[in-house]
Amino acid sequence: MTYRKKLIEVALPLEAINQESAREKSIRHGHPSTLHLWWARRPLAACRAVLFASLVDDPSSHPDKFPTEEEQEKERQRLHDLIGRIENVETRGKSTQTVRGLVSWSDITNTSVVEEAQREIARCLAWEKGDEPPTKPEEVTEYLSKHAPPIYDPFCGGGSIPLEAQRLGLEAHGSDINPVAVLITKALIEIPPKFANFPPVNPDSRKNSLKTKTWYGAQGLAEDVRYYGQWMREQAFKQIGHLYPKVNLSQESGDAKATVIAWLWARTVKCPNPACGCQMPLVRSFELSTKKEKEAWVEPTINRNQQPPVVSFQVKSGKGKAPEPPKTGRGAKFDCLACKQPVDDKHIKAEGVAGRMNAQLLAIVAEGKNGRVYLQPIQKHEDIAHSAQPSWYPTAQIPDDRRSMFTPLYGLTHFYHLFTPRQLVALNTFCELVSEAREKILSDALASEIPDDNLPLCEGGKSATAYADAVATYLAITVDRMSDYNSSICSWHSGRDTIRNTFARQAIPMTWDFAEVNPLSESTGNFIGAVDWIAKVIEISPCRTQGFVQRIDATKSDIYAKSIVVSTDPPYYDNIGYADLSEFFYVWLRRSLSLIYPDLFCTILIPDKERELVATPYRFGGSKQKAKEFFETGLSETFKRMREMAHDGYPLTVYYAFKQTETDDEVSLTEGKGNSETRASTGWETMLEGLIKAGFSITGTWPMRTELSNRTIASGTNALASSIALVCRPRPETAPSSTRRQFVNILKRELPDALQKLQQGNIAPVDLAQASIGPGMEIYSRYSKVLESDGERMPVRIALQLINQTLDEFLAEQEGEFDSETCFALIWFEQHTFNEGLFGDAETLSKAKNTAVQGLVNAGILTAKAGKVRLLRRDELAKNWNPQTDNRLTVWEATQHMIRELQDGAGNQGAANLLSQLGTIGEAARELAYRLYNICDKKGWAAEGVAYNSLVISWPEISRLAAETEESTPLQMALL
Repeated sequence: MTYRKKLIEVALPLEAINQESAREKSIRHGHPSTLHLWWARRPLAACRAVLFASLVDDPSSHPDKFPTEEEQEKERQRLHDLIGRIENVETRGKSTQTVRGLVSWSDITNTSVVEEAQREIARCLAWEKGDEPPTKPEEVTEYLSKHAPPIYDPFCGGGSIPLEAQRLGLEAHGSDINPVAVLITKALIEIPPKFANFPPVNPDSRKNSLKTKTWYGAQGLAEDVRYYGQWMREQAFKQIGHLYPKVNLSQESGDAKATVIAWLWARTVKCPNPACGCQMPLVRSFELSTKKEKEAWVEPTINRNQQPPVVSFQVKSGKGKAPEPPKTGRGAKFDCLACKQPVDDKHIKAEGVAGRMNAQLLAIVAEGKNGRVYLQPIQKHEDIAHSAQPSWYPTAQIPDDRRSMFTPLYGLTHFYHLFTPRQLVALNTFCELVSEAREKILSDALASEIPDDNLPLCEGGKSATAYADAVATYLAITVDRMSDYNSSICSWHSGRDTIRNTFARQAIPMTWDFAEVNPLSESTGNFIGAVDWIAKVIEISPCRTQGFVQRIDATKSDIYAKSIVVSTDPPYYDNIGYADLSEFFYVWLRRSLSLIYPDLFCTILIPDKERELVATPYRFGGSKQKAKEFFETGLSETFKRMREMAHDGYPLTVYYAFKQTETDDEVSLTEGKGNSETRASTGWETMLEGLIKAGFSITGTWPMRTELSNRTIASGTNALASSIALVCRPRPETAPSSTRRQFVNILKRELPDALQKLQQGNIAPVDLAQASIGPGMEIYSRYSKVLESDGERMPVRIALQLINQTLDEFLAEQEGEFDSETCFALIWFEQHTFNEGLFGDAETLSKAKNTAVQGLVNAGILTAKAGKVRLLRRDELAKNWNPQTDNRLTVWEATQHMIRELQDGAGNQGAANLLSQLGTIGEAARELAYRLYNICDKKGWAAEGVAYNSLVISWPEISRLAAETEESTPLQMALL
């Protein structure tokens, strides 16, 4: 089968993509991830880059337009710069790196950046069809709508992939078996385009701006969400405001009364000591604030005049420190504050299961004139909290998955147990107000003369009824978002003086002291704050093309026809139990939206959980093997269906996510300890095997990181990719088989060229081994099977070993381009790093490399004393080293000096000053860094490996600065 290679099958600007993916974590207002929590979301920057590079041809696919390798590389670099380029920005005398281009969240708000990307996609489509490529934005949009393939994600989850497809002007499809995921994706890609350019219907906006303001995209929709959200808040205050009393402040604190931000509680159980029997508080920490000069804490006091003793609390601030908490170890291990008796988890679990776990007020947090104010517990406030009587609450049982659901162990077995009575009243009140708001929206929409066909949103409606459903959907999501900050699982963050949400991690943990926020306040966790977060996402929605989202089982679906481009992020084994976790949100969405989306919210809990493609042992009687078989069978079936619908002209892209808790033995793709074994995880092999057996050929594997590369410098470890983007093509049914010998020969012939292209693309050394899997597996998977000498099929694990060996050979062959002294240093480094070795061993090695120990000392590489030899450490190198006056210049020296400048000198500029004087030796230094990193990776020398990885990933900026230096200060170089 012949096809044009896409850019993603040759090279990507990985460092720019990964740097922006990491930065996305800190982007808040307006970012789609803030619409509604979803677990293990793919970064939008990565999704956008992968989709674009999957649709745009690599220049080598057009030899008529780019006949030489130089022209192809120049065009490839142009496309890379369009995707993402790292630039140095000077701010107040400090140089910082920033990413520009398509992957930059800041840049895509500039329509010209997205339009340029769309123009490139349209150009490739036009070249394929023999048309003249469109250039004007409106012509490009029309051409894409007619000729671009639709994009489909069968595991859409939080909606990242279909959203970015829509942003690129492509028809976007998504599906998921989970109704919460379906609703989130509908809110991102399906609803905004339906009501694009609609003016708001609320009376205030109609009166004030309808005649003078033009509403673009989903701005009108966002404005209505804000208006009716505010109306809901006002109605809620009338109904439940009495449950959230203000607090009196002292004269020193400013006002007489202040709004409470949160009430801090501690769970209690009866002390098992018969001589005590007090209600013992289960407190994790007595610290309230650890901010400098704002320290505050709680001190317990014991009233022993009563029997049993009574524990109460006082709030302290200023100088001093919090007392030691009663929590003594992991899990439920506490000392009784009154009698000091240790209490094990068995007693606490038994009390919880028996329904005898209560809560006591620890402190009150209020908004003072100059920030947070911490106050003593007030009995009246405690009484008001206990007076709340919910009229409805979610009675469904929490799933019995002990890997992520820990509260049932302590008697919190049903979802209503996760909330205080006051929280249940508040959440139910807001849920009921969603329905009331919908009726008000419909009335206002009709009053604004929007036509109505009585067709609801879930049936494809686009008029007044559907619009009311749409706004109500976002209001329900607002309540759902608020629930994440309004449960008794939330805790107080003393370092930031704010609340931690329920899902601080991918589990529902047990919390002992918890924070109950005031949803009617203006602080974290309040309702209006949630409204604002969601409105900001809506108003910058792409709205470029229509999106389509359905609830479908990916293993059984045949709804989509052939010729669709699939890009997806499937579940990974048992990493995340999406259905179990999302039921926390489902119970509230069902309360708000069951009439608007009867098909999504028709059951008490999430439907078809047993069909969710996750290896969850508890669903198989605790059998890990049965869970594994279920997952592998389902994944294989899904890949087969993807193969049937895959577009012949475009690759399939699949993200493989590493578990953060995997050990090195599981995560690393190659071991390289000299024994030819591979440390590929079972999940990684399963993914590759599943794709190959389904009829795909692997053509690329791209490491995607969501942590900054320079973060490893601080931690002293080399961060592996958090996910891999696999690029696949349908394998022809007529594909031949191969023998091991043939496979190895082709691997040695073709893989080095691909590796050279990766290095030219400046791939980070930490990512090289993983990225090399792609072109290696492309060779392996182009055959129907590769046969061993005994006639058995070669498994993926063996193929990975052989690919790794070829990579090692490629890097070793680059040593032939180095000078003799550098070749010596490489071998000595591999044997001793910067530790001492015997002079005799060094003398023997130096002769073999056609040099001498004294010559190496003179070259500034070695120190030799008392029969011992050692490579000079970077901190021992001459500070005033000048390449132009060094009469024995070596690649080893150049590399180490540049790293020293990068880490401890003048940074990129210091390294650039050296590079501008090194001539061709500079490029050799970069190649040496790859080789040295490879050695460090094999040996487990993580901290040293970081140095070489950092040099390579900084190389583009160092090269740019070096070129500027050469232009401003012409130098006459006399180099070897």
